[in-house]
Amino acid sequence: MAALLTLALLSVVSVQPNRIAPGEDYSLVAIVGFEWLIPVLLPLVGVVCLSWWSPPRWGDYAMLTITLVYLVSWPWALSLFCQMVVDSSQQAARASIGPGLWAWLFFSLLILLELQARLHVPRFGRWSLWLSLIALISLPFWLGALSDLALVREYQGNTEQFMDAMHYHVALVSAVVAVSLMLAVLLALLMRSHERLQRGVFAVLSVIQTIPSLALFGLLLAPLAWLSSRFSILADLGVQGIGWAPALLALVGYSLLPMTRNTYVALESIDPQVIDAARGMGMSRWQVFFQVRLPLALPVIIEGVRITSVQAIGLAAVAALIGAGGFGTFVFQGLGQAAMDMVLLGALPIIIMAVLVDTALSALAAWCRRGDVNA
Repeated sequence: MAALLTLALLSVVSVQPNRIAPGEDYSLVAIVGFEWLIPVLLPLVGVVCLSWWSPPRWGDYAMLTITLVYLVSWPWALSLFCQMVVDSSQQAARASIGPGLWAWLFFSLLILLELQARLHVPRFGRWSLWLSLIALISLPFWLGALSDLALVREYQGNTEQFMDAMHYHVALVSAVVAVSLMLAVLLALLMRSHERLQRGVFAVLSVIQTIPSLALFGLLLAPLAWLSSRFSILADLGVQGIGWAPALLALVGYSLLPMTRNTYVALESIDPQVIDAARGMGMSRWQVFFQVRLPLALPVIIEGVRITSVQAIGLAAVAALIGAGGFGTFVFQGLGQAAMDMVLLGALPIIIMAVLVDTALSALAAWCRRGDVNA
């Protein structure tokens, strides 16, 4: 019902003479007219009726089919609208996706997730479904059918900067996760060997976690600038008060608490009887750790990596304020220029990256759990 109402009542497209000037909003009624509104929305009304009726399995498949047809069709419909309305004689003219279409896409994806769970689609089927959907939606973009879309215009005008930002963002997040994982394992092992360290370590990491991100970036500016001026090797490495160095240190500080807690809890929660059985088989201390304790703790450790990765992907955007680069550059540049499509050019890849990482690591953790059960 929410998807139907947002699509019917809110503006779905906005046409602008240039990237900054306010555009003219178009609702679905204004685009197709009253005579075509009911035929366009009738399948979605059918989804609403089927969901209320709680039909058998065939009804779920009907809702899934209708939802997929809508999701695959909207880029082509938007392309047709752009060809009809956007003035090709004005080089800067463009069309932007309106709030109604964004909200409808969000609700449609929720419907798809609900139907996927209700139909108990196997893992291979889910991956095939999502990959096919992404490919079909991306097709009109790759074919140039949506060249008048403001988001596409922003990408075309900043292709090189976009690729650099993507590489920088991925590299920064990867470095943060790798460093955090190594430090978390080291701290967890130290706390297991010296229990008195547990309270102090978690207290310090909790304090770091409570500091606002911008404040933590600011606290690191002066010390890093001083170290860079005193030690030439740090300056040669690019360590300074702004840039990647304070971003890396701050993000590692934020990542240590969930990573360390999950690693410590995972290593401590192993059944003592399993450890005793391994020792009874003649395993050494390190064999017990690497062949028994670590494999059993791996799913929980991966969950910590998942939480840290998603958190780092989002916080890396804020680090653009101190010259750290990444997709956050587009977000803040767009906000400064009142260009919302440039904001989306930075925000959408961050969302997609976070969802992909979360999905991949969740699947990896589930696979490790199945491996433990089978073992």
